[in-house]
Amino acid sequence: MGLFLLWFFFGIGLVIQIVYLLFIFGRVAFNSTKNHTSTGSQKEEGVTVLVAAHNEFTNLKTLIPKLFEQNYSNFDVMIVNDRSTDRTKRLLEEMMEIYPRLRSVTIKYTPGHVTPKKFALTLGIKVTKNDVILLTDADCIPQSENWIKKMTAPVREHGKTFSLGFSGYEKKPGFLNSWIQFETLLTALFYMSFGLWKRPFMGIGRNMCYRKRFFMEVKAFKGFWHVEGGDDDLFVNQYATGKNTSIVIDPEANTLSQPKTTKTEYFVQKKRHLHAGKYYRGEDKQKIGFYSLSHALFWLGGIGLLIYFGLDQSWEQFLIVLGIILLRSVLMLSIFSSASKKIQGINAPINTWVHDLVYLGYFWVLGSISQQAKDIKWK
Repeated sequence: MGLFLLWFFFGIGLVIQIVYLLFIFGRVAFNSTKNHTSTGSQKEEGVTVLVAAHNEFTNLKTLIPKLFEQNYSNFDVMIVNDRSTDRTKRLLEEMMEIYPRLRSVTIKYTPGHVTPKKFALTLGIKVTKNDVILLTDADCIPQSENWIKKMTAPVREHGKTFSLGFSGYEKKPGFLNSWIQFETLLTALFYMSFGLWKRPFMGIGRNMCYRKRFFMEVKAFKGFWHVEGGDDDLFVNQYATGKNTSIVIDPEANTLSQPKTTKTEYFVQKKRHLHAGKYYRGEDKQKIGFYSLSHALFWLGGIGLLIYFGLDQSWEQFLIVLGIILLRSVLMLSIFSSASKKIQGINAPINTWVHDLVYLGYFWVLGSISQQAKDIKWK
């Protein structure tokens, strides 16, 4: 009976994994359709790049000049100075002398019934002069001078409400950074693949565009003001549809962020991100849940079979199971590499299969902790 269950779990997990890899993630990996890019056939509509910043003096000093290198004729930049105690205010005053299209608003305190970042973004959006809002973070750098043009084209020229892009992390030595690269790509595969399938369920606030008019019509973050985080993925989860959302897959439309460098910092960040997931719609939780459950069944069943046949010295059966695991790993690496090439312009690293195994503990352990966490904070 025990051997039957191991084969059953292993087989079910394998089938669902193949479906995800080929038919869901494959929508990105094999994507050949052209994105909604700017046609250049009409006057460029005004765009506001919005950044909520709390004690981001160093990052803003780098970001602001980069933003004004964009190849787009009609945009401004709004920095929301959220309760900063460093030199952010002085920096913004100096930068506004250099860049006339730079604007800022300062927040001195956050009302008790709302979370800080949502309040900062809402205030910033309310005072923007343009209807098209392109959001990013202070530690994000656009990866080309065409970032604004390409990220906003679906909203400006094709009538979309949401335009969702990719934001990666700078590569650095070490296992933690390598894991961050893998987890970021996997997250992108989830929301981009389902977005291309006309079933969007989340986005990344480091690279997202929508209209101010729509934001105000739905009363901003109504229903989840109290949730720390979720200003990006929960907002998309609540209002994005197959008709009003576009996925932008183009290395020139990406932003690049600074990764966490310690396990503690990373743990705090991911706990906040995963905590927001508990508020997703039931059907959207299943999109990640089925993958993670099948992933666990495949690996636990496979490892269990290897141990069983190894102890029993049934080497032919042992090699069959090992061969299936290796073939699935090759398929996974191939899909991830092809998708990474489309999204970032680079292949996924060979050690992706190692992180795939680590994901088994990451999702179930950190995910469970995040679901129960009470100490979630932005900054």
